[in-house]
Amino acid sequence: MPTDTTSSPLKHPKQRPLDTRRSTRLSTRDKLVLFVLCAAQFMVALDFSVLNVALPVLGRDLGMSQSALQWAVTAFALPSGGFLLLFGRIGDLYGRRRLFLTGLALFGAASLLATFAWDPASFLTARALQGLGAAAIVPTGMSLLTTTFPEGPARDRALGISGTLLSLGFTVGMVAGGVLTDVLSWRSTMGLLAVFALIVLPLAPGLLPESRTPDRPRLDIPGAVTVTGGLLALIYSLSTAAERGFGGADVITTLVAGVALLAAFGYVESRTEAPLVSLPMLRRRTVAWGNLGGLVTFSMMSTVVFVLTLYLQETLDLSAFETGLVFGVQGVMSAVAGVNAPKVIGRFGARRTLVASLAGQGVLTTALLGLGEGGRSVWLATAAVSLASMCHLGAIISYGLTVTSGVPNEEQGLATGLVTSTQQVGLTIGIPLLGILATTSTDLLSGVHTVLSLDAAILLVAAVLVAVGLGRSRRPETSGAVEAEAVGLR
Repeated sequence: MPTDTTSSPLKHPKQRPLDTRRSTRLSTRDKLVLFVLCAAQFMVALDFSVLNVALPVLGRDLGMSQSALQWAVTAFALPSGGFLLLFGRIGDLYGRRRLFLTGLALFGAASLLATFAWDPASFLTARALQGLGAAAIVPTGMSLLTTTFPEGPARDRALGISGTLLSLGFTVGMVAGGVLTDVLSWRSTMGLLAVFALIVLPLAPGLLPESRTPDRPRLDIPGAVTVTGGLLALIYSLSTAAERGFGGADVITTLVAGVALLAAFGYVESRTEAPLVSLPMLRRRTVAWGNLGGLVTFSMMSTVVFVLTLYLQETLDLSAFETGLVFGVQGVMSAVAGVNAPKVIGRFGARRTLVASLAGQGVLTTALLGLGEGGRSVWLATAAVSLASMCHLGAIISYGLTVTSGVPNEEQGLATGLVTSTQQVGLTIGIPLLGILATTSTDLLSGVHTVLSLDAAILLVAAVLVAVGLGRSRRPETSGAVEAEAVGLR
């Protein structure tokens, strides 16, 4: 998404641009702005994980079958990924602050509905509305951050804090979900999100400046319709096929429609003056192969977390709290990786780190094939998923650096928009494509092994493809130290 670094200060004299040439010190108001934006992003990251360990309990309470549990995750992820590009562009054109506040209000109201859901239909409706709210919050929040904090050390610091809290939010969600489900109920996990929204929403209007692109290009409605409809149709068809098979008329119809709409999206974007996705940008090797690595690492790790949650509780009979502790260890190791990844990138470069991280995640996922029905499997699961998460975080940081390296300043908005879109789509497609194979298997353990085998294979193949694709690039790789420092990681 294009960002505007000049319109905000002109429209809001009270919100002065930071003089990053002199100091990276933030004023009290700047800190409050950063708090509001980061708290909202943290809330969305929390929503991606807080419900995971509560799924078995939730299913029994609402009468959802094991095969239907993946829709508790997919119902949120589908709109949050499908509408991300559209809402990002609407915010650019008509006001990022306005759409950010709308997304916050919708997210809070949907979280309350999910807290008091009385049947599967009401719960899944609430989750879909949460996803719509998240689709508005994520791109506009990131754009507001980059327009409030001008390029330089201050923005680097703000982005570093934001990225750390996003990673922390997923980890805290896993642990908090287990504790809340055991002590109160699964409904308290949704209530926690409503509380977050109620804290942030009253603070945001008085702190956040309005901003929009100064040239006001027209909205790419054909592109928005085709990409959103294509993603929704494709994910729905694959999710339903995994549960009922490919013979159903609705599966065939939506599969064909999804492919056709995504093909039409590519055609539309090649001919419109203001595309949602810049096809010339996607032709850059670093952008194309870097985003492939990001898509794979996000989708495959979300799948592993989903199937391990079911395995630990249904096969090993761990409580939600104990399951949360397993993923708490994973979170600690991810934090360690977050601290040390910039040093690794500084020494070896973002591209090599990306390839090695994908391969490492694949190898450690393969180790999970040793899971069985004995108590020792808890230790294997904890160790393997924690180490795999360290590789996962290395892949996240390095793919973002790979995609944005060598991109001119005026195109950085497009590049970072693609990074965010890849993250959301990756979180969306993994569970419907692979996770459902575990929930529909007659033997859960066998289904988990099948999913993990495919997961590891995809990661290892992707590592080879990314290595070959980036290796063929004629653009010399910027030194890792420069890359790491460019985004404030050092």
